Amino acid sequence: MAGFTTRPEILGTFGVVASTHWLGSATGMAILEKGGNAFDAGAAIAFALQVVEPHLCGPGGDAPIIVCDAKRDKIQVICGQGPSPGAATLAHFSKLGLDLVPGTGLLPAVVPGAFGAWMVLLRDWGTLKPRDVLGPAIDFARNGYPLVARIPEAIEGVRQLFEQEWPASAAIYLKGGKVPQPGTLFRNPALAATYERILVEAEAAGGNREAQIEAAYRAWYQGFVAEAMDRFCRTQEVLDVSGRRHRGLLTGQDMAKWKPQVEAPLTYDYDRFTAIKCGSWSQGPVLLQQLALLKSMGMAETDPTGPDFVHNVVETAKLAFADREAFYGDPDFARVPMETLLSDSYSDERRKLVGRDASMVLRPGTIAGFGGAVDLRAADRLKLKDGAVGMPGTRAGAGEPTVAGAGEPTTAKQRAVAGDTVHFDVIDRQGNMISATPSGGWFQSSPVIPELGFCLGTRGQMFWLYEGHPNSLAPNKRPRTTLTPSMALRDGKPYLSFGTPGGDQQEQWSALFFLHHADHGMNLQEAIDCPAFHTEHFPSSFWPRAARPGVVVVEGRFPDKTVKELRRRGHEVEIGGEWTEGRLSAAARDGEVLKAAANPRGMQGYAIGR
Repeated sequence: MAGFTTRPEILGTFGVVASTHWLGSATGMAILEKGGNAFDAGAAIAFALQVVEPHLCGPGGDAPIIVCDAKRDKIQVICGQGPSPGAATLAHFSKLGLDLVPGTGLLPAVVPGAFGAWMVLLRDWGTLKPRDVLGPAIDFARNGYPLVARIPEAIEGVRQLFEQEWPASAAIYLKGGKVPQPGTLFRNPALAATYERILVEAEAAGGNREAQIEAAYRAWYQGFVAEAMDRFCRTQEVLDVSGRRHRGLLTGQDMAKWKPQVEAPLTYDYDRFTAIKCGSWSQGPVLLQQLALLKSMGMAETDPTGPDFVHNVVETAKLAFADREAFYGDPDFARVPMETLLSDSYSDERRKLVGRDASMVLRPGTIAGFGGAVDLRAADRLKLKDGAVGMPGTRAGAGEPTVAGAGEPTTAKQRAVAGDTVHFDVIDRQGNMISATPSGGWFQSSPVIPELGFCLGTRGQMFWLYEGHPNSLAPNKRPRTTLTPSMALRDGKPYLSFGTPGGDQQEQWSALFFLHHADHGMNLQEAIDCPAFHTEHFPSSFWPRAARPGVVVVEGRFPDKTVKELRRRGHEVEIGGEWTEGRLSAAARDGEVLKAAANPRGMQGYAIGR
């Protein structure tokens, strides 16, 4: 497929921005033109996307960030994944009679880490003040932005829930009792007021940039924002996917004691490239493990739409994700044998499991003293009565149950309207780079807090509720998130920033992009546009944690002969739409030339540069 693109690869020297929404990309480019650096632009994009893609991310969500500081010649990770509340214990959930953390409501709320992560980015790497980076988001929220079609579709999917159970959400998203129309201007004045109040408190600290950032941080984690979240969780009983009403566990104390962590990334060398990912509190190491399995399998000689390429990628993904399920978790709480998982000796043994036929079982590795049992029956334990689960808007069908606001749309293949994710990449003329995948706090999954104009996140649903697993629930622990930005060196020099929304598919689509670029020689846009696929072989990270052994979903552009051969090898092949897999964006620095590309699927993502 090399040579075919839906749009050009963007080239420039001043700066490039790529994101999942054109308004996000335009915001980032405006900050660069204003004199800000890539990190200032990244913070502004993030806040803007919270407003213009509220079905995909929100202020109450999470944000893992990879930064490449050209001046310091250093790449670091900012962990904006907040931890569980101090009261979130296995005993508490057992007392509630729950086998899984609900995917909606208040119980799965963790500390909203995104705001703190953006403030740390701005303070330690940026050059502008809080008003500079929050200004565009406030303008969109106060004066309006045109709705893309997916937002009204998402609102329609949870309309009954809003009308019957979540009135504060209805007040914002169902004005006049009606779902807004695509293309019309939409406003969220309550959110604009929240951010404006934060700026007032920040600027009361004086003209010093750092003092303003610290004051904004305090307003969120120790001031009126934390107080509103605490009060809402204590006083509101909210219907969730369990079919019952629960209060939240998050408190102001949980907010006040949390700080974003800055840490070293994980890396793996693949030919002339070095892939860079977040740690085991994310699914980032999956890509590194998969590259370790693939690097001696001759992928450069395979046809990117042929059966050998698809088979090898799928089978190695199954092995890497099986290890994710068995070994990954917050390294502050669990011993994760990452050195062994990324070693050549371990990968050489695991690679022997890749045969000519599709595997149908989950096969994590065995490392003495590490890991935990994998729960493959989580979804089966749910007691569904007439497909209802007590939630308005529920729809039932074959396989995984679907409930309004629960799950994640790319894993549910749009069977339910749910939350997703955004992604962006920025490189400036100094060579600073940022890759970020903000998510969570989407309006479908938790009710709006009236005083704030946004809702809490539901990332806690990714914990397991049983003892002895690296990702078992514990107080003040980070859930193993699916959010996973990426960078790469080429010949030892910072080169590439990339990523995608997509839940458990994020790492799979990122791997395809990387292989198409590194092995098949495609440019950034070609690598994004190339027909894509994913497997649902392993347990989903989202409620109800279902697995679909052997299933491979391919875009309709794959050749019939490829599909036929994959089925002959035993794969359960499902054919999706022609342009349905992934929402990738990417940026690269090739000497003095900057490059960028964005996904055409969904008609939202754009790359900008000059």
